[in-house]
Amino acid sequence: MAINIDEMAVFCKKKGFVYPSSEIYGGFSGFFDYGPLGAQLKRNIMNSWWKYHVQDKEDMVGIDGSIICNPKVWVASGHVGGFGDVMVACKKCNENMRADHIVEDQLGVQAEGLSSEDFDKLIKEKDVKCTKCGSDELGDCKVFNLLFKTFVGPVEGDKAVAYLRGETAQLIFANFKNVVETSRLKLPFGIAQMGKAFRNEIAPRNFLFRLREFEQMEIEYFVHPDKEKECPYVDEIKDYELLVYSAEMQENEKEPVLMKASVALEKGIITNGWHAFWLVTETKWFEELGACKENFRIRQHRKDEMAHYSSDCWDLEYKFPFGWKELQGIADRSDFDLQQHMKHSKKDMSIFDEETKKKVVPFVVAEPSLGVDRAFLVFMFDAYSTRKDEKGNEVTVLKLNPKIAPVQVAVLPLINKLQDKAREVFATVKNNFNCFYDKSGSVGRRYARMDEIGTPICVTVDFDTLEKGVLTLRNRDTAKQVRVKIEDLNEKLNLFFAGEDFENLGTAVEK
Repeated sequence: MAINIDEMAVFCKKKGFVYPSSEIYGGFSGFFDYGPLGAQLKRNIMNSWWKYHVQDKEDMVGIDGSIICNPKVWVASGHVGGFGDVMVACKKCNENMRADHIVEDQLGVQAEGLSSEDFDKLIKEKDVKCTKCGSDELGDCKVFNLLFKTFVGPVEGDKAVAYLRGETAQLIFANFKNVVETSRLKLPFGIAQMGKAFRNEIAPRNFLFRLREFEQMEIEYFVHPDKEKECPYVDEIKDYELLVYSAEMQENEKEPVLMKASVALEKGIITNGWHAFWLVTETKWFEELGACKENFRIRQHRKDEMAHYSSDCWDLEYKFPFGWKELQGIADRSDFDLQQHMKHSKKDMSIFDEETKKKVVPFVVAEPSLGVDRAFLVFMFDAYSTRKDEKGNEVTVLKLNPKIAPVQVAVLPLINKLQDKAREVFATVKNNFNCFYDKSGSVGRRYARMDEIGTPICVTVDFDTLEKGVLTLRNRDTAKQVRVKIEDLNEKLNLFFAGEDFENLGTAVEK
C-alpha cells in the first residue's frame, strides 16, 4: 500500500519517528525533531553510510568541520554573492513563494535554470496564481539569498557577520591541504564529511524533503587533472543496471532506458567512468539497505541547468509520491573550488604528485552529496507496507532492513508471571543488539506494535522457556516462528543480522 507524504508525516509522528519542532508553540516551518525511533534510525543510516564510504575504503578519509567558520569561506565559494532561489510574492495576501515551484506545479514545465526575467514572463503570460489565496496579482520575481546570517561576538555589526554553513563541502576545500598533509593521501582520493547544514528556504515543503535545517553526508573525490576520466574501478560496476535518463532523452521527450553501466559508457551516454562508478556505488548503497531499486533512476542535467563550472552532472533520483526528485548529484566540479579558495586566501592549494613529480591542483570528478533526511524518507517509504492480520484487519508492517531498524530485537514475556525469566533473556541480548522490552497487552498486540515500528525479530518467553529452555523467535516480515535454545540465542541473532534466512535459525513452529 502506497502512502503520500502527508500520511507519512502523520505516521512518523504517531510512532515516535519525527515530530514538528517546538510543536507546543505552533511549530516552526522547515524544522523537525527526530523522536526516539527516528533518532536511532537516522543514526543507523549515517553509521552505515560512514562505514560503506569511509571505513571500508582505502582511498577515503573523513573530517568534521565547524558549522560557523570565517565568512570569507562563503565569499570565496560564491555563496554570499550567488546562493539563492528566485522568489515571488503575492500582492494580495503577501505569501512568499519559490518561483520554480509554482511554475512547475501549475504549468508542468521544468523550471530549473530559468532567470528572474524568465519567471516574470511565464507567470504573467500563463496566469500563474498564488498557492495560498488563488490571486493572480503576483509581484516581480527577485533572487533571495539562502544563507542564514548571524553575528559572532558581543557586538552586532558588519565586522561581526558570519553564516551558518549552507553545505558541508566548503569545509572540505578549506581544510584540503591540512587533510592531505596529515593523512599522506595520494591521488585519487576522497574526503568525506557528515553534519548539519542550513538554508533559509523560501517555502519549505514535503515534510523532511525540503528543510531549513538538515543533515548532509558528502564526499569530494579528487583526481589528477590529466587523468580525469581514468577510473580503475569500472570493471567492478560494469554489469550493474541503471535506469538512465540522459539530457538527450529529456530534450526529445523519450522515456528513461534501463541499461548496464558498461553500455551507457560504450554509447557515450555517460562519458566519464568515475561518474558511472559513483552512480552505481550510491545506488547500491541504498539497495543493500533495503531500498527498492525500481524506484531509482539517474538523470543527466541539461545544458540549461548545468552549473557554469561543471562539464557534466548526473543526479540520482528517487520516485517519491510527489514525483521524481533528486537525492544526490554526481557533478564534475573540476578545480573550481580549490582555485576559488587559492584566489581569495592567497594560499597554495596545489599538491605534489609522486607519479608525475609535478605540483597539481586536483580536480573534483564527483561530489556525491546526500541529504540524510531525504535518505530517511526513502527507507521509510520503501519499508512501509500493510497486510491482513488473523482477524482480517489491515495492519502496518514497516519492513526496514535489519541493519538499520531502530529496534532490532524485542523481548516479550507471554504472561506477567514469566517476567523474571524474560528479564534474564533481555539482559543476555541487550549489550549486543538494540533491544526493547514489552510486557503490556496481549502478545498478538505486542507483535503488531513491533511490526509497525520495524522490529525484525521478537523473542517470546513462554512456558517452554521454563520447562525446556527454549525461546520462540518471530519474524516481522513473514510472521513465521522458530524455537531456539536460550544458550544459542545470541549466536542465532548474529546469524540473522548477518543475512542468514530466518527459517534456518531453529525448529519451525507449526500453527
